[in-house]
Amino acid sequence: MVTPHGGETLLDVLVIGGGAAGVPAAIQAASMGMRTMLVEKNGALGGTTTVAGVALPGLFHAWGQQVIAGIGWEMVKQAVSLAGGTLPNFSDWRQPHYKLQVPVVAPLFAATADEAVLRSGSGLRLHTMLGAVSPAGDFWRVTLCGKEGLTQVLARRIVDCSGDADVVGLAGLERESNTQRQPGTLMVRLGGYELEELDFEALDVAYSRAVSNGELRATDLSMSERPMRRFLSSRGENTIHVTGVDGGTSVTRTAAEVEARRTLTRIYRFLRGQEGLQNLTVDSWAIECGIRETFTIDGLERIRSDDYLSGRHWDDAVSNSFYPIDLHRPDGDGIEIRALPYGTVPSIPRGAMIPRGSNNLIVAGRAIAGDQEANSAYRVQASCMAMGQAAGANAALSVTERVPMAEVPLPLLHDALRARGAIIPGEVVIPPR
Repeated sequence: MVTPHGGETLLDVLVIGGGAAGVPAAIQAASMGMRTMLVEKNGALGGTTTVAGVALPGLFHAWGQQVIAGIGWEMVKQAVSLAGGTLPNFSDWRQPHYKLQVPVVAPLFAATADEAVLRSGSGLRLHTMLGAVSPAGDFWRVTLCGKEGLTQVLARRIVDCSGDADVVGLAGLERESNTQRQPGTLMVRLGGYELEELDFEALDVAYSRAVSNGELRATDLSMSERPMRRFLSSRGENTIHVTGVDGGTSVTRTAAEVEARRTLTRIYRFLRGQEGLQNLTVDSWAIECGIRETFTIDGLERIRSDDYLSGRHWDDAVSNSFYPIDLHRPDGDGIEIRALPYGTVPSIPRGAMIPRGSNNLIVAGRAIAGDQEANSAYRVQASCMAMGQAAGANAALSVTERVPMAEVPLPLLHDALRARGAIIPGEVVIPPR
């Protein structure tokens, strides 16, 4: 997999971040014969799907047709089968979009990812973080920080799947951020109560009183309309908002984690004091606060909301995306959801994945170049899986063809992706209504 080079490990492709984008990127690159290593800061692969508790990958289908397949989709199907589950009815596309996501059991998905990465021949380093990165001729010299201390690797190409464009930032390349960022969410599941025994009108009155007296914040729950019914009916899942967070550095990420648990504690104490909720339990929780946005790169191209909503087919499109605009308002007061017009299947251009000023670095996942509205849609797990696979293939071909990332011939890239089951933009025909 790797060979020492003057005391340093020599890699063809280094993938930073083992989430929805990073796992397919590493598998794709390794399957193309690259000496590959996947580096992940946590103890489990999967990112948002596992450590952040959003175990609902999607969306892989649009208008009843599959538009994203390949490595990520195969892992999702395997994890569902392992858990004895079933897939949603994707042909019934008129369902709410969240019903077309695929529930997986997080630890089983993480195990599936482990095996897929190791089977591909890629190296795997968990509990390891990026320490430094700098150009070294035709390579990147990278410092990794593990429990055993600092180690050095040389990599011909890097795929930044950190979600925060960490490699881009440490390499001194431009990153962008919005002044008003979307809130984070701590995923939990509550128990210990029966919905039919609750007086929601009385609970909403108590909630309003708690907000007025400072016991709760108006921003704690993601919905201001009928907040108690919405929150308790969902068992608290994906309904907490943690506003004003910035997860782009260890300092700000620490603050976000602390605030997320404070928010949950406020809500828990309030609910335990209400009729019918005295036995409230927290049955599960994610160890990380889910961060929706931090940085995006200054890419060769930038995806804007009108590009996304119109289903623009970019000349250098490498993968599909499908999800409504899903903007959690920065002030915490609700979610702006805008569905795509019938037949629309947005595409992701390679140029939005390549930072300006670099020839041998590519980004996949939520940190690619785009405005806040477009980003709120393409940041979801299935889209990141497709981007990651495309980035891994592009990095591998950049090595074998000895060309910069942006100059990899698109026909070669598309062929490599098809060989691993991916769907190429423009190849899916959506029938008329």
